[in-house]
Amino acid sequence: MNMDHYCVMGNPVAHSQSPWIHARFAELTGQTLHYGRRLVAADGFADAVRAFAAEGGKGCNVTVPFKFEAPALAQHASERVLLAQAANTLSFSPEGIVADNTDGIGLVQDIRANAGFDLRGRQVLLIGAGGAAAGVLGPLILAQPTGITVANRTTSKARALVERHTPLAMLHRVALQTSALDTVPGAFDLVVNATISSLSGASSPVSASALKPETLVYDMMYGPAAQPFLNWARAHGAQARDGLGMLVEQAAEAFSLWRGVRPASAQVLAELRQRLAA
Repeated sequence: MNMDHYCVMGNPVAHSQSPWIHARFAELTGQTLHYGRRLVAADGFADAVRAFAAEGGKGCNVTVPFKFEAPALAQHASERVLLAQAANTLSFSPEGIVADNTDGIGLVQDIRANAGFDLRGRQVLLIGAGGAAAGVLGPLILAQPTGITVANRTTSKARALVERHTPLAMLHRVALQTSALDTVPGAFDLVVNATISSLSGASSPVSASALKPETLVYDMMYGPAAQPFLNWARAHGAQARDGLGMLVEQAAEAFSLWRGVRPASAQVLAELRQRLAA
């Protein structure tokens, strides 16, 4: 029996849970496939993608630091990629490479379905304006909060990101604004950290004045890397959630794009949390 091959490409990539997640998705949906990891040299992403496609690979997920490079390799790109200018999912077909970005769908699905948090009518603070933030801003707008503030150390990057998303925000009546990290205005219902501040041991890039008593504070990272930010949130009375659910949900969206079937992501998330806690 021919087996379809997929992989995750990044640098580093040894820590990735994606092979386990997609193997579990395949088991639960009766799909036959193999999903592996590929460590890619800093200057070798394009060659690695083309080599995998030439080997008969069907698609790949893209992680740091290659998400901004991925769209340039594609003959077709989704609206999500055009807005984000970054891609995390590539599909290989006779018509060429198709790029998509499932990060934002994964974030919103985890917040709404797994955390039980309704984004409609809420005030959202998105910390960061890099690739991670770019990938989620569009889907956050589609979830129809009242407003989204993008706070970043370099405010010009935040403004560029907001300007690119302004037509979509106007269509859905979502107010967008930017802020420096040290002058974030007001308090928010949802705070999403799309930076890697926790890796340096920093507790939070913004002041606790951004929090309400019941604010949901979300770090897009998971495991030990997310703990400083989540500990800061809990110390100030907020709800805290890491990005493991986002990881599983974005993978479920990619799996659905590749295989045409939606896996039981909530079950796999519960199993993965148990597996990592063991």
